[in-house]
Amino acid sequence: MIIDKGLCDVSEIWGSEVTLYYPGLYAGATDLVGIYDYEDSIIDFKQSNRPKRREWIDDYFMQLGAYAMAHNYVYGSEITQGVILMCTPDNYFQRFQIKGKEFIKYQHRFLEKVDKFYNDRNKAAS
Repeated sequence: MIIDKGLCDVSEIWGSEVTLYYPGLYAGATDLVGIYDYEDSIIDFKQSNRPKRREWIDDYFMQLGAYAMAHNYVYGSEITQGVILMCTPDNYFQRFQIKGKEFIKYQHRFLEKVDKFYNDRNKAAS
């Protein structure tokens, strides 16, 4: 279902199963990097047992923001959009896109979590 309904808007693929890192801060892997709906994008595929509401997937949006920041830093790209393509076992397909100020908001929220992680770790070590 994701292939039929989600990937039809992908016009260029730069990489799949892409390992990304922001030197000294964090690392992870995303499913796809490329051009989605005419914008440079980080794209992740998700499975869900039931349909999701947009307000339930903030962590996914923060993850997309983190991957975009890492890709932009390491490769000099200008990724401005994150896309979640989600499907349930009964083939209910959902697409969630974030960009612009909303995307930047999630990037900031992710960096706040990273900062808290390192602050907590440093306090525990002292």
